[in-house]
Amino acid sequence: MGAYYIQGTLCIVLAALAGAALANLCSDRLMVPAYLSPVSDEMAEHINNLNTTWKAHNNFRGYSKRDLKVLMGTFLNADPNELPLKARSLSSGPLPDEFDARTEWPECANVIGHIRDQGACGSCWAHGAAEAITDRTCIYSGGKTNVLISADDLLSCCGLRCGLGCNGGFPGSAWRYWVRKGLVSGGDFGDFSTCRPYEIPPCEHHVPGPRPSCSGSEANTPKCVRSCADQFNGTYKDDRHFGSRAYSVPSHQDDIKRELLQGGSVEAAFTVYDDFPSYKSGVYQHHSNNYLGGHAVKIFGWGTENGTPFWLAANSWNSDWGDNGFFKILRGSNECGIEDGIVAGIPQ
Repeated sequence: MGAYYIQGTLCIVLAALAGAALANLCSDRLMVPAYLSPVSDEMAEHINNLNTTWKAHNNFRGYSKRDLKVLMGTFLNADPNELPLKARSLSSGPLPDEFDARTEWPECANVIGHIRDQGACGSCWAHGAAEAITDRTCIYSGGKTNVLISADDLLSCCGLRCGLGCNGGFPGSAWRYWVRKGLVSGGDFGDFSTCRPYEIPPCEHHVPGPRPSCSGSEANTPKCVRSCADQFNGTYKDDRHFGSRAYSVPSHQDDIKRELLQGGSVEAAFTVYDDFPSYKSGVYQHHSNNYLGGHAVKIFGWGTENGTPFWLAANSWNSDWGDNGFFKILRGSNECGIEDGIVAGIPQ
């Protein structure tokens, strides 16, 4: 019984003999030991020894599990402003084997491929929304409105409608706010070519570099200011971009694919386990059952890698993390609940 990994029928038999403690370790896939820290070299080493569909790297050396939890700012329980479910697509036409919104709409590739940095704030719910809204605003305008939508405006001004700012929020409520109140432009920290750039400075989540460390530096939610930065040439009122409707997307993968094909990027919420922060490349599937928190990201494509189907997604932990800020996650089996948490909308 000294083996670290337990799988399949053998696990069921052993669990029946040994009781609940062993049953908790059981899984249909190989799992890492429950005691491994998500910020340890050992976690990455064990993942890589599994020869699974993805490769790992200790992206958070020197950090604590609490530092990671700060980044998990999406509430996965019932949203008080739950969005209506979009009707399932009646289309039965063929779907492409792969899709990438950057190549489908090259006039918007610069914003679709832009990786943001939420800093030491649990604003993933706002970033995922602002990123997908940015892409859709550009796509629906035929590339004429090619500007980053402000995660800062959403994070600071949506208030209790959306949640608790840097302490977490609801993706669906974020999209509803865009429809009701609108959102101004807003790029990265210090980008004063936009109305409300992100106010929380970027920090090194992952590797030594020029940014300050994120460790132990949990940020406060910015104050809601309905005016543009002094350096911006425009007014808050005139700069707002509105949605015409917002909705949740049925969880069947074909419905999600058709939504991506028709309108572009969507926001997805999912459960993060201890191994996800170690992602480096390949198609992620969880090999830990230790819950870390709820997270939200942008999905903008799909494909298959070495026979494994995936969704293509952008994270908001800066471009040092993962595959230059991007990652792939197992598609078609609701990995970590990601296909249950898709929201989107249509710009005005």
